[in-house]
Parts: sequence; C-alpha cells; structure tokens
Amino acid sequence: MLLAIVVHTADIQDRDGAKLVLARLVGRFPRLARIWVDGGDAGKLVGWAAEAGGWALEVVKRPSDAEGFVVLPKRWIVERTFAWLGRSRRLSKDDEALAETTEAWVRIAMIHLMLKRLGR
Repeated sequence: MLLAIVVHTADIQDRDGAKLVLARLVGRFPRLARIWVDGGDAGKLVGWAAEAGGWALEVVKRPSDAEGFVVLPKRWIVERTFAWLGRSRRLSKDDEALAETTEAWVRIAMIHLMLKRLGR
C-alpha cells in the first residue's frame, strides 16, 4: 500500500525527492513514526523529517564487509514494489508527457494489485 506518490524529473537528487514525498505525508498519518531510507538520503533530511512530521528516519546501509550482492533489510520492499509496477504495461516504459499522468497510472496499477488480492 503506497502512502504517497511523487514523480519528478531525473535531475532531482534523492534527498530533495524524498522531501517532496514526505511533504505529502505531513499530517495525514499520525501513527507513522519511523521511515527507512537508503544511505543517499542521510544528512539534513533526517533533521528535516523530524521537524516536519516528527518522524525518525532510519538509514539502511550496506554492510562494510559485504562482497557482491547483499539483500539489505527493508530495501527489498521498495524493489519488490518497483517490480510490481513494472508489470503494468503502461508503466514499463517512461512514455508519459506529464508527471501527473504517471502518478495516476501508478495509483491505477496499485489499485489493480490490491483488487486482485482482495478478490482471492
């Protein structure tokens, strides 16, 4: 279940994109307390998230002694969600002219996934 969706251009840093997503969450989910982020989102974003929404950002880092592919805790959830979205033919390519259109198709794809699961 997605809480917020933000589609933006590729020239925005992950930290700045994360602020756009978190800004949409402010005041909407009072029980939301902890958010996992990857190492690129550390730094000023941690303080900003604490001020804006009272959230504790937990940075998921790759172990320093890891070699090759390593499954990172909580990171697989994000990758799995991207894989689900990639199954949608409309989202398998980046052909939309407007970011709002892509956001709408992401919502449609996730609604379709939830309906399939509820129908079982």
